[in-house]
Formats: sequence, C-alpha cells, structure tokens
Amino acid sequence: MYSVPVEENRCPYVPRIHKEEATKDGQSWFALHVKSRHEFVSTAALIQAGVETFLPSIRKLSQWKDRKKEIDFPLFPGYLFVHISPSPEDMLRVIKTRGAVTFVSLLPGTPSQIPSEEIESLRTMLNSGQEINLYPFLEKGTRVRVKRGPLQSAVGTIMTKEDHFVFLVNIDILGRSVGVKIYADDLESYC
Repeated sequence: MYSVPVEENRCPYVPRIHKEEATKDGQSWFALHVKSRHEFVSTAALIQAGVETFLPSIRKLSQWKDRKKEIDFPLFPGYLFVHISPSPEDMLRVIKTRGAVTFVSLLPGTPSQIPSEEIESLRTMLNSGQEINLYPFLEKGTRVRVKRGPLQSAVGTIMTKEDHFVFLVNIDILGRSVGVKIYADDLESYC
C-alpha cells in the first residue's frame, strides 16, 4: 500500500489546479460529469447555491402512446459546465452537489479548464435558432469565425458534408462537436 502526500491547507479530495490558468476574474469554466438523467437537477441545485452554470440543451419532440410533447434534452448527456474559481473550496462545493460525479480532466487529479471562447461560441450557436446537429469531435479542420448572420463572431471549425458546409463548435474536453449548415461566404479565417 502507498500513500499520497497531502499539502497542509488543501482538502485531499479536491484536485489541484494551476493558478495561472484562471481568467482575469479568477474564475474558469469546467465540465462537470453528473449522474445519468441528473443534468437539470444538478443545474438547479448549483444555481440555488449561487454557482454560474451552463447546460446546453435542445428541444425535441417526444412521443408516447397517447400524446406528443416537446421536451428539453441535454446536448451533452451526463455533462454540464460550471464557472467557478479553481479553489479547492469552490471545487468541493460543486462536487458535493446532488447528482455531481466528478470534474472532467485530461490529466488524472487535475480538472481541465475550458476556454471561455468555446462556451461563448456554443451559446451563440444555441441562441441562433438554427437547427443543431451533434457530430463526433474533429481533430483536424480549418478554424474560422462567422462574420455575419445570427452566428456572427462565433469561432469554430469548418467541414463539408455532402454538398454544403457545416460550421462546428468543438468542445475539446468532451470530445464532441455541435454543428449547423452555413454558407462559406459568411466565414473568415481565424488564427
């Protein structure tokens, strides 16, 4: 058996974050993995606790034997996003929320921060009213910015599908992309 050294003023159950990665206001976006079908419950509990959250969802028509109803479905089942400071206290407060499982991390024990640009581009896409489709994550592709229309200023990746272009917003940490059809002349290169 081996033991893990624990720093004096640090909770042993809360992962370590590099402070230089935090934004100017001291807060960063993190992906939170939640229990199955607990996305909306966890979001409500976090909002009640004063935590800024973002649960991207889309409306779908659901049909039962006797009726049809439009229902909100999470765009990324099992995940939501929280905007918190990377302090052990805030992390612990979020992880203790009903339905929360763990923070998504690329390195074990270190929750990975999500660039604000990805969250804002996803919000812009969802608020545009365009039809949303979920795509597998694209490793390679051209980075572009939308220069006009309802998606103006959103940054993402462009790909072709059949005879049209698809504008994708990649959520790197989840390995997923969300896309809408778009005209190529509405795009400009982005570095």
